[in-house]
Amino acid sequence: MSFIKVDEKCDFSLHNLPYGVFSTADNPRRRIGVAIGDQILDLSEIKSLFTGPALAPHQHVFEEPTLNAFMGLGIQAWREARSALQYLLSATEGALRDNDALRSRAFVHQSSAKMHLPADIGDYTDFYSSRDHATNVGIMFRGKDNALMPNWLRLPVGYHGRASSVVVSGTSFRRPMGQMRPDPTQPPVFGQCKQLDFELEMAFFVGPGNKLGEPIPIEKAHEHIFGMVLMNDWSARDIQAWEYVPLGPFLGKNFGTTISPWVVPMEALLPFTVPNEVQDPEPLPYLRHSDTYTFDINLFVSLKGEAMKEPVTICKSNFKYMYWTVKQQLAHHTVNGCNVRPGDLLASGTISGPDPESFGSMLELSWRGSKVINLGAGETRTFLKDGDEVSLTGYCQGNGYRVGFGSCAGVVLPARQQ
Repeated sequence: MSFIKVDEKCDFSLHNLPYGVFSTADNPRRRIGVAIGDQILDLSEIKSLFTGPALAPHQHVFEEPTLNAFMGLGIQAWREARSALQYLLSATEGALRDNDALRSRAFVHQSSAKMHLPADIGDYTDFYSSRDHATNVGIMFRGKDNALMPNWLRLPVGYHGRASSVVVSGTSFRRPMGQMRPDPTQPPVFGQCKQLDFELEMAFFVGPGNKLGEPIPIEKAHEHIFGMVLMNDWSARDIQAWEYVPLGPFLGKNFGTTISPWVVPMEALLPFTVPNEVQDPEPLPYLRHSDTYTFDINLFVSLKGEAMKEPVTICKSNFKYMYWTVKQQLAHHTVNGCNVRPGDLLASGTISGPDPESFGSMLELSWRGSKVINLGAGETRTFLKDGDEVSLTGYCQGNGYRVGFGSCAGVVLPARQQ
């Protein structure tokens, strides 16, 4: 228990303690904070209380405007910080609880804070690691007999995304413009995307990097994975369908990617591991690991149109459906000697489960526009309309507490007219 009141359905329990970057109206400086209940603990105000051997020489990292430096310190520093925070925030410890002057400086109500990107994201990679999603899309475009490409069960397929257009939850974006070919018998046309979609994803931030030419072995991968966020990798399906052969996603994906502001540390997720997906054929040796590193994270997507009074949940999924684990993603990413750096972002790809309600995109929910998604009160969708707000939420359920991620939300604005 914490001396800060935390409702049992609140995402930010003492078992969680996610990291984020915030500012306030009276102090626009960006600071690193930890969420607890409805409060934010400003770590720049309590940096002197981190006195363990891994953090004492590096207390300055909590004065930085991003988490990059802290991420780069490594797993021992992360564990030390988490242990110290759980101790300082516990109901039985008075160092912070009973110091009224320090509490008044160190705590900020979340409602009065503005959240920012948690890290300076140097590179962003998007994987394609949900077998149900890849199968569904393959059936739509290639037929049931050729749904999965020959390499899909052999390696975590991915592509390099655009780090500059990753934005924090609450950021609106414009409907993208681009080339499309709606009629395969006619030349392409230029215009605004007509098949705008969300993608339910999760992503992890890299901690310490690796030197160019030196892969991260899968046995050490967990030491380089700092924590996870929710992600909506918005997708212009009609632009992507025309452009993606032969080199894959480009303008159909790089116009905007939204992440939740709070980074949940991997230590908070470890109590919620479930058996990894059985992989057949067995991966090559560099991708094999026997420890469980798949997580039971309940995921939800809601949609609220401009004329709707309340949002409607259109997807209920779970991160446990992933075929390739995040350890395998990182090991594969670096096996050729590619170097990653603190603050790099690696995403799961769309997370879909075996049932229609767990499909993590409108492409699947509407089955490429052939089915109507009923939102009630006369509202229907096949793809997103201008003014739609899409919100992703997710949490692990403990005994009387949650480890959650907050919200990952964005609103679709009309396309900018040429």
